[in-house]
Amino acid sequence: MKLSIIVPVYNMAADGKLEYCLESLVKQTIRDYEIIAVDDCSSDSSFSILQKYEARYPDKFRAVHSEVNKHQGGAKNIGLKLAQGDWIGFIDSDDWITEDMYERLVRRAEETGADLAGCDYCLTKEHSMKIGQTVPNNKASQAGVLDDEKRRSLILDGGSLVVKIFRRSMILEHGLWFPEHIFYEDNALGNSYLVLAQRFEYIGEPMYYYYQHDMSTVHTISEKRCEDRMEAGRLMLGEAKRHGYFEAYKQELEYSFTLLFYINTLFTYVAGVGRIKHRFVKAMGKEMKQTFPDFEKNPYYQERTHAEEKKLIHMQQQSTLLFLIYYKLLWTYRRWRKSRKG
Repeated sequence: MKLSIIVPVYNMAADGKLEYCLESLVKQTIRDYEIIAVDDCSSDSSFSILQKYEARYPDKFRAVHSEVNKHQGGAKNIGLKLAQGDWIGFIDSDDWITEDMYERLVRRAEETGADLAGCDYCLTKEHSMKIGQTVPNNKASQAGVLDDEKRRSLILDGGSLVVKIFRRSMILEHGLWFPEHIFYEDNALGNSYLVLAQRFEYIGEPMYYYYQHDMSTVHTISEKRCEDRMEAGRLMLGEAKRHGYFEAYKQELEYSFTLLFYINTLFTYVAGVGRIKHRFVKAMGKEMKQTFPDFEKNPYYQERTHAEEKKLIHMQQQSTLLFLIYYKLLWTYRRWRKSRKG
Protein backbone atom coordinates (compact mmCIF):
# COMPACT_ATOMS: atom_id res chain seq x y z
CA MET A 1 0.00 0.00 0.00
CA LYS A 2 1.25 3.46 -0.88
CA LEU A 3 -0.05 5.70 1.94
CA SER A 4 -1.71 5.53 5.36
CA ILE A 5 -3.48 8.68 6.60
CA ILE A 6 -3.89 8.71 10.39
CA VAL A 7 -6.64 10.89 11.86
CA PRO A 8 -6.89 11.26 15.66
CA VAL A 9 -10.48 12.19 16.55
CA TYR A 10 -11.88 13.53 19.80
CA ASN A 11 -15.32 15.18 20.15
CA MET A 12 -15.42 16.66 16.64
CA ALA A 13 -19.04 15.84 15.74
CA ALA A 14 -20.43 19.39 16.06
CA ASP A 15 -20.92 21.81 13.17
CA GLY A 16 -19.89 19.37 10.46
CA LYS A 17 -16.19 19.80 11.22
CA LEU A 18 -15.37 16.11 11.16
CA GLU A 19 -17.30 15.39 7.96
CA TYR A 20 -15.57 18.24 6.13
CA CYS A 21 -12.19 16.82 7.08
CA LEU A 22 -13.12 13.27 6.10
CA GLU A 23 -14.63 14.33 2.76
CA SER A 24 -11.29 15.84 1.76
CA LEU A 25 -9.59 12.55 2.64
CA VAL A 26 -11.88 10.13 0.80
CA LYS A 27 -11.50 12.27 -2.35
CA GLN A 28 -7.70 12.08 -2.49
CA THR A 29 -6.38 11.51 -5.99
CA ILE A 30 -3.52 9.25 -4.88
CA ARG A 31 -4.12 5.57 -5.59
CA ASP A 32 -3.82 2.71 -3.13
CA TYR A 33 -4.20 4.44 0.22
CA GLU A 34 -5.99 3.92 3.51
CA ILE A 35 -7.54 6.23 6.10
CA ILE A 36 -7.22 5.14 9.72
CA ALA A 37 -9.46 7.31 11.88
CA VAL A 38 -8.93 6.70 15.60
CA ASP A 39 -11.66 7.86 17.96
CA ASP A 40 -9.96 8.76 21.24
CA CYS A 41 -12.86 7.78 23.51
CA SER A 42 -15.10 10.67 22.41
CA SER A 43 -18.17 11.54 24.46
CA ASP A 44 -20.14 12.77 21.42
CA SER A 45 -21.17 11.02 18.19
CA SER A 46 -17.73 11.21 16.54
CA PHE A 47 -17.29 7.44 16.41
CA SER A 48 -20.72 6.97 14.83
CA ILE A 49 -19.68 9.36 12.07
CA LEU A 50 -16.49 7.37 11.54
CA GLN A 51 -18.46 4.12 11.33
CA LYS A 52 -20.69 5.62 8.62
CA TYR A 53 -17.63 6.48 6.55
CA GLU A 54 -16.24 2.99 7.08
CA ALA A 55 -19.51 1.56 5.77
CA ARG A 56 -19.45 3.88 2.75
CA TYR A 57 -15.79 3.35 1.91
CA PRO A 58 -14.89 -0.15 3.19
CA ASP A 59 -11.98 -0.44 0.78
CA LYS A 60 -10.13 2.61 2.13
CA PHE A 61 -11.59 3.73 5.47
CA ARG A 62 -11.06 2.13 8.88
CA ALA A 63 -12.82 3.38 12.02
CA VAL A 64 -11.06 2.48 15.26
CA HIS A 65 -12.28 3.17 18.79
CA SER A 66 -10.01 3.56 21.79
CA GLU A 67 -11.66 2.58 25.07
CA VAL A 68 -9.28 4.92 26.93
CA ASN A 69 -8.64 8.58 26.23
CA LYS A 70 -4.91 8.67 25.41
CA HIS A 71 -4.81 12.13 23.79
CA GLN A 72 -3.59 12.62 20.24
CA GLY A 73 -0.27 10.88 20.82
CA GLY A 74 -2.00 7.67 21.90
CA ALA A 75 -4.43 7.84 18.98
CA LYS A 76 -1.54 8.33 16.54
CA ASN A 77 0.27 5.33 18.00
CA ILE A 78 -2.81 3.16 17.51
CA GLY A 79 -2.93 4.28 13.90
CA LEU A 80 0.78 3.68 13.36
CA LYS A 81 0.51 0.11 14.63
CA LEU A 82 -2.28 -0.61 12.13
CA ALA A 83 -0.80 1.28 9.17
CA GLN A 84 0.30 -0.64 6.07
CA GLY A 85 1.34 2.21 3.79
CA ASP A 86 4.87 2.98 2.65
CA TRP A 87 4.16 6.57 3.68
CA ILE A 88 2.44 8.04 6.73
CA GLY A 89 0.44 11.25 6.90
CA PHE A 90 -1.16 12.79 9.98
CA ILE A 91 -4.06 15.26 9.89
CA ASP A 92 -6.03 17.02 12.63
CA SER A 93 -9.70 16.08 12.46
CA ASP A 94 -11.00 19.63 12.15
CA ASP A 95 -8.72 20.56 9.24
CA TRP A 96 -8.84 19.56 5.57
CA ILE A 97 -6.60 19.35 2.51
CA THR A 98 -6.62 19.74 -1.26
CA GLU A 99 -7.57 16.62 -3.21
CA ASP A 100 -4.08 16.22 -4.64
CA MET A 101 -1.96 17.05 -1.58
CA TYR A 102 -0.88 13.52 -0.74
CA GLU A 103 -0.41 12.52 -4.39
CA ARG A 104 1.94 15.45 -4.95
CA LEU A 105 3.89 14.93 -1.72
CA VAL A 106 4.38 11.21 -2.30
CA ARG A 107 5.39 11.77 -5.91
CA ARG A 108 7.96 14.40 -4.92
CA ALA A 109 9.38 12.19 -2.17
CA GLU A 110 9.64 9.11 -4.36
CA GLU A 111 11.14 10.98 -7.30
CA THR A 112 13.90 12.41 -5.10
CA GLY A 113 14.44 9.54 -2.66
CA ALA A 114 13.39 11.68 0.31
CA ASP A 115 12.30 10.33 3.69
CA LEU A 116 9.79 13.11 4.20
CA ALA A 117 8.10 15.84 2.20
CA GLY A 118 5.99 18.80 3.21
CA CYS A 119 4.04 21.82 2.01
CA ASP A 120 2.58 25.06 3.39
CA TYR A 121 -0.79 25.66 5.01
CA CYS A 122 -3.32 28.46 5.20
CA LEU A 123 -5.52 29.77 7.98
CA THR A 124 -9.25 29.89 7.34
CA LYS A 125 -12.44 30.57 9.29
CA GLU A 126 -14.84 29.02 6.78
CA HIS A 127 -15.39 25.57 5.36
CA SER A 128 -14.31 26.19 1.79
CA MET A 129 -11.34 25.68 -0.50
CA LYS A 130 -10.71 29.41 -0.65
CA ILE A 131 -7.09 30.02 0.34
CA GLY A 132 -6.84 32.11 3.48
CA GLN A 133 -3.74 33.59 5.07
CA THR A 134 -0.85 31.50 3.79
CA VAL A 135 1.75 30.39 6.33
CA PRO A 136 5.09 29.15 4.97
CA ASN A 137 5.74 25.99 6.97
CA ASN A 138 9.32 25.50 5.85
CA LYS A 139 12.00 27.12 3.69
CA ALA A 140 13.43 26.07 0.35
CA SER A 141 16.90 26.21 1.90
CA GLN A 142 15.95 23.33 4.23
CA ALA A 143 15.17 20.95 1.36
CA GLY A 144 17.53 18.42 -0.18
CA VAL A 145 20.01 16.03 1.35
CA LEU A 146 20.17 16.91 5.05
CA ASP A 147 23.56 18.13 6.23
CA ASP A 148 24.33 19.69 9.63
CA GLU A 149 23.24 23.16 8.53
CA LYS A 150 19.85 21.95 7.27
CA ARG A 151 19.28 19.85 10.39
CA ARG A 152 20.05 22.84 12.63
CA SER A 153 17.55 24.87 10.64
CA LEU A 154 14.89 22.17 10.95
CA ILE A 155 15.34 21.96 14.73
CA LEU A 156 14.85 25.72 14.98
CA ASP A 157 12.09 26.04 12.37
CA GLY A 158 10.79 22.57 11.57
CA GLY A 159 7.18 23.52 11.07
CA SER A 160 4.15 21.34 11.67
CA LEU A 161 4.10 17.56 11.23
CA VAL A 162 0.55 17.51 9.83
CA VAL A 163 1.59 19.11 6.54
CA LYS A 164 4.21 16.43 5.90
CA ILE A 165 4.46 12.77 4.95
CA PHE A 166 7.01 10.37 6.43
CA ARG A 167 8.51 7.13 5.24
CA ARG A 168 6.99 4.47 7.53
CA SER A 169 10.18 2.42 7.60
CA MET A 170 12.02 5.41 9.13
CA ILE A 171 9.41 5.71 11.88
CA LEU A 172 9.55 2.02 12.72
CA GLU A 173 13.33 1.75 12.47
CA HIS A 174 13.84 4.50 15.04
CA GLY A 175 10.83 3.68 17.21
CA LEU A 176 9.26 7.13 16.86
CA TRP A 177 6.20 6.50 19.04
CA PHE A 178 4.40 9.52 20.44
CA PRO A 179 4.04 10.17 24.18
CA GLU A 180 0.54 9.39 25.42
CA HIS A 181 -1.81 11.10 27.88
CA ILE A 182 -0.25 14.53 27.34
CA PHE A 183 -0.76 17.44 24.98
CA TYR A 184 2.09 18.77 22.76
CA GLU A 185 3.11 15.29 21.62
CA ASP A 186 4.39 16.70 18.31
CA ASN A 187 6.77 19.00 20.17
CA ALA A 188 8.27 16.02 21.97
CA LEU A 189 8.89 13.96 18.80
CA GLY A 190 9.08 16.55 16.03
CA ASN A 191 12.86 16.92 15.96
CA SER A 192 13.43 13.19 15.63
CA TYR A 193 10.91 12.95 12.78
CA LEU A 194 12.98 15.55 10.92
CA VAL A 195 16.60 15.14 12.00
CA LEU A 196 16.72 11.37 11.50
CA ALA A 197 15.72 11.69 7.86
CA GLN A 198 18.35 11.71 5.13
CA ARG A 199 16.52 13.95 2.67
CA PHE A 200 13.63 16.42 2.94
CA GLU A 201 11.56 17.77 0.07
CA TYR A 202 9.31 20.81 0.16
CA ILE A 203 6.51 22.14 -2.03
CA GLY A 204 5.98 25.82 -1.25
CA GLU A 205 2.22 25.87 -1.77
CA PRO A 206 -0.64 25.89 0.78
CA MET A 207 -2.39 22.55 0.39
CA TYR A 208 -3.46 22.16 4.03
CA TYR A 209 -6.32 24.19 5.55
CA TYR A 210 -5.98 24.98 9.25
CA TYR A 211 -9.46 25.75 10.57
CA GLN A 212 -9.62 28.70 12.95
CA HIS A 213 -12.65 28.17 15.15
CA ASP A 214 -13.23 28.95 18.81
CA MET A 215 -12.16 25.55 20.10
CA SER A 216 -8.94 25.54 18.10
CA THR A 217 -7.78 29.07 18.79
CA VAL A 218 -8.93 29.72 22.35
CA HIS A 219 -7.91 26.98 24.74
CA THR A 220 -8.51 27.08 28.46
CA ILE A 221 -5.09 27.67 29.94
CA SER A 222 -4.54 25.32 32.84
CA GLU A 223 -1.68 24.19 35.01
CA LYS A 224 -2.05 20.71 33.50
CA ARG A 225 -1.52 22.01 29.97
CA CYS A 226 1.53 23.93 31.12
CA GLU A 227 2.88 20.83 32.83
CA ASP A 228 2.34 18.87 29.61
CA ARG A 229 4.31 21.41 27.61
CA MET A 230 7.14 21.21 30.13
CA GLU A 231 7.07 17.42 29.92
CA ALA A 232 7.18 17.65 26.13
CA GLY A 233 10.36 19.70 26.49
CA ARG A 234 11.95 17.05 28.72
CA LEU A 235 10.96 14.32 26.28
CA MET A 236 12.37 16.33 23.37
CA LEU A 237 15.80 16.35 25.02
CA GLY A 238 15.48 12.67 25.94
CA GLU A 239 14.74 11.84 22.30
CA ALA A 240 17.81 13.74 21.13
CA LYS A 241 20.01 11.85 23.59
CA ARG A 242 18.41 8.49 22.75
CA HIS A 243 19.10 8.95 19.05
CA GLY A 244 22.55 10.43 19.52
CA TYR A 245 22.14 13.93 18.10
CA PHE A 246 22.05 15.93 21.36
CA GLU A 247 25.71 16.98 21.39
CA ALA A 248 25.86 17.78 17.67
CA TYR A 249 22.94 20.22 17.90
CA LYS A 250 23.14 21.25 21.54
CA GLN A 251 22.76 25.00 20.96
CA GLU A 252 19.69 24.53 18.78
CA LEU A 253 18.14 22.09 21.24
CA GLU A 254 18.95 24.35 24.16
CA TYR A 255 17.07 27.22 22.53
CA SER A 256 14.17 24.98 21.47
CA PHE A 257 13.88 23.67 25.03
CA THR A 258 14.08 27.20 26.45
CA LEU A 259 11.25 28.32 24.18
CA LEU A 260 9.02 25.29 24.72
CA PHE A 261 9.63 24.42 28.36
CA TYR A 262 10.19 27.90 29.76
CA ILE A 263 9.39 31.02 27.73
CA ASN A 264 6.10 29.92 26.16
CA THR A 265 4.98 28.12 29.30
CA LEU A 266 5.94 30.92 31.67
CA PHE A 267 4.07 33.68 29.85
CA THR A 268 1.12 31.44 28.98
CA TYR A 269 0.81 30.46 32.63
CA VAL A 270 1.00 33.92 34.20
CA ALA A 271 -1.32 35.42 31.59
CA GLY A 272 -3.87 32.63 31.38
CA VAL A 273 -4.42 30.75 34.62
CA GLY A 274 -6.87 32.08 37.13
CA ARG A 275 -4.75 31.59 40.24
CA ILE A 276 -0.99 31.84 39.84
CA LYS A 277 1.06 29.60 42.10
CA HIS A 278 4.38 31.04 43.20
CA ARG A 279 5.89 27.59 43.70
CA PHE A 280 4.95 26.48 40.19
CA VAL A 281 6.70 29.45 38.55
CA LYS A 282 9.71 29.13 40.86
CA ALA A 283 10.09 25.41 40.14
CA MET A 284 9.89 26.05 36.40
CA GLY A 285 12.64 28.66 36.53
CA LYS A 286 14.79 26.47 38.74
CA GLU A 287 14.54 23.47 36.42
CA MET A 288 15.34 25.67 33.44
CA LYS A 289 18.53 26.86 35.12
CA GLN A 290 19.48 23.35 36.19
CA THR A 291 18.98 21.94 32.70
CA PHE A 292 20.85 24.71 30.87
CA PRO A 293 22.68 27.00 33.33
CA ASP A 294 23.80 29.45 30.61
CA PHE A 295 20.65 29.52 28.48
CA GLU A 296 20.54 33.34 28.53
CA LYS A 297 23.86 33.37 26.63
CA ASN A 298 22.59 31.11 23.86
CA PRO A 299 23.06 32.93 20.51
CA TYR A 300 19.57 32.01 19.27
CA TYR A 301 18.07 33.22 22.54
CA GLN A 302 19.96 36.48 22.19
CA GLU A 303 18.86 36.93 18.58
CA ARG A 304 15.26 35.73 18.69
CA THR A 305 13.95 36.69 22.13
CA HIS A 306 12.27 40.08 22.50
CA ALA A 307 14.14 42.54 24.72
CA GLU A 308 11.21 42.89 27.14
CA GLU A 309 10.90 39.12 27.47
CA LYS A 310 14.62 38.88 28.20
CA LYS A 311 14.19 41.45 30.94
CA LEU A 312 11.27 39.60 32.52
CA ILE A 313 12.98 36.21 32.24
CA HIS A 314 16.14 37.52 33.87
CA MET A 315 14.00 39.00 36.63
CA GLN A 316 12.25 35.67 37.23
CA GLN A 317 15.61 33.94 37.41
CA GLN A 318 16.65 36.36 40.14
CA SER A 319 13.38 36.51 42.10
CA THR A 320 10.06 34.84 41.31
CA LEU A 321 8.22 37.12 43.75
CA LEU A 322 9.61 40.29 42.16
CA PHE A 323 8.78 38.93 38.70
CA LEU A 324 5.16 38.16 39.61
CA ILE A 325 4.62 41.56 41.24
CA TYR A 326 6.18 43.40 38.31
CA TYR A 327 4.27 41.34 35.73
CA LYS A 328 0.94 41.97 37.47
CA LEU A 329 1.59 45.71 37.62
CA LEU A 330 2.62 45.73 33.96
CA TRP A 331 -0.48 43.78 32.94
CA THR A 332 -2.75 46.11 34.97
CA TYR A 333 -1.15 49.19 33.41
CA ARG A 334 -1.56 47.86 29.89
CA ARG A 335 -5.20 46.97 30.50
CA TRP A 336 -5.77 50.49 31.84
CA ARG A 337 -4.16 52.06 28.76
CA LYS A 338 -6.25 49.89 26.48
CA SER A 339 -9.45 50.93 28.25
CA ARG A 340 -8.47 54.59 27.93
CA LYS A 341 -7.93 54.20 24.17
CA GLY A 342 -11.18 52.25 23.79
